[in-house]
Amino acid sequence: MSAVVLIIDDELQIRRFLQISLQANGYTVHLTATGEEGLLKAAQLRPDLIILDMGLPDIDGLEVLKRLREWTQTPVVIL
Repeated sequence: MSAVVLIIDDELQIRRFLQISLQANGYTVHLTATGEEGLLKAAQLRPDLIILDMGLPDIDGLEVLKRLREWTQTPVVIL
């Protein structure tokens, strides 16, 4: 079973690049474009890794990280 990565980034080109690169290396990738959607997906999927953009259109990335840390210790890579 492959590791699950959740990408939370509002820039389509970055999401596509990361998705292609990670899938080529055997990861299962899920994409979201907003902080709220990312928080919901993180709760549903329980990914092995989250890649998080700091400049999201709805919630600041630091707020997303703060809310994630209330209930999970999943590793987060900040973009």
